[in-house]
This record gives sequence, structure tokens and C-alpha cells, in this order.
Amino acid sequence: MVTGHFQEFEDEYLETLYHFNEKSPGKRVRNGDLAKYLGVSPASATEMIQRLAKNGFVDYVPYKGAQLTKTGLEHGMMMKRRHRLAEVLLTMLPFEGDIHETACRLEHAFNDDLEVCVSLLLGNPELDPSGSKIPPPNSRIKDRLEHNSNLVTLDKLNESSSGEIVLIMTTSSTREILRGVGLSTGNVIKKSGAKYSYNGETVDISEELAKRIILRCDS
Repeated sequence: MVTGHFQEFEDEYLETLYHFNEKSPGKRVRNGDLAKYLGVSPASATEMIQRLAKNGFVDYVPYKGAQLTKTGLEHGMMMKRRHRLAEVLLTMLPFEGDIHETACRLEHAFNDDLEVCVSLLLGNPELDPSGSKIPPPNSRIKDRLEHNSNLVTLDKLNESSSGEIVLIMTTSSTREILRGVGLSTGNVIKKSGAKYSYNGETVDISEELAKRIILRCDS
């Protein structure tokens, strides 16, 4: 693919075709339906589909529509994964803007390094905020995740294990509450049963809050 702004349009089309494929696997998508979904003219959609077909990302039959090739499916899946990871990340931050629109912009800033980092920080979530399944990582990302699996969210900490707090993804007021009980980044917290402890003292942390605290586990 070419790089730069134009690649973002290509990414968007491949992600959208993947979206259609999720709903109706293997079914061709007509240019008119694609144009309506993306808010572009049918002529623009046709031009892009022809370009993607030339580059081997889609199989296009005039008047019947387009479907993703294996290469196109892999790329579209990657973009959809990055979009949904971005949505999860934004819901765990004190962010008050439009999550979907912002995730649409963020996904294009992802590279493999950032995808690995965000996946680990979020504890490899399986669902986005709407409940939609997050596509699995490609083989490159999967290998790296398996070799860098010491970051987890507090709620996924194993029984009788401990970890160092590296990130608290919540509002400043909640972070102040945690500091009030002695918890902040750099502290080591332990899980015993359904409870957590710090310096031998039990700390009351809700399940929702536990999902927003990132730990580096003991090796």
C-alpha cells in the first residue's frame, strides 16, 4: 500500500468491507452500499474498490460487488481490531469526547508496537464497549503478546499473586481516593481470594476499578 493520508482511506474501506463480512461472511458488497455506509459518492467508492482490486486486496466484479481477498481480509481484520482496542482504551480514560469518532482517528496511528502495548495494557480484551467481539491478533502480534505477557489488569491477577501498579486508567478524583488508602503507581498489590491487599492491609477495590489498574506481574 501507499503511505500517508491516502492509505487512511484504503484502511477505512478495508475495515468497512471487513465489517460487512462480519455480518454476512463471503457475501459481496455492492459499491452503492459501501458508498452509503462511508458517506461518499458511488463514483468515489467504485474508484477505490478498483484500486484495491488492482493491489490484490479485493476481488471485484462490476455490478455484483466486491469481497475481500485473503490479504484484504487480514488487513481489514487488523484495522477493526485496532479500532475496537482504541474504543476500549478511551472508555478506561477520563475521556469525554466521541469515543467512536476518536477511535476512527486513533486506529490509523497504530503500528505493531503500539498494538502490542495497548493489548497488554488492556489485558487483551475480547469485547469492545458495545459488546462486539474484538478480532484476534495476526500472527506477528500474537507471537509478541505471548512473549510479553507480564502486564495484566488487576481483575485478572492470579490467586495469591502480586504485581506492581504501572498505570491507573481512571479519573483524577478516583486516583486521589486510591492514594488516600496508600495505592499509587509503583506500589505492589496482592490478590487473596476475592480481596486485594497492600502492605498487609486489605484494600476495598471494586471489580470495575480493578479492570482499570494495570500491573506488572512477578516473573
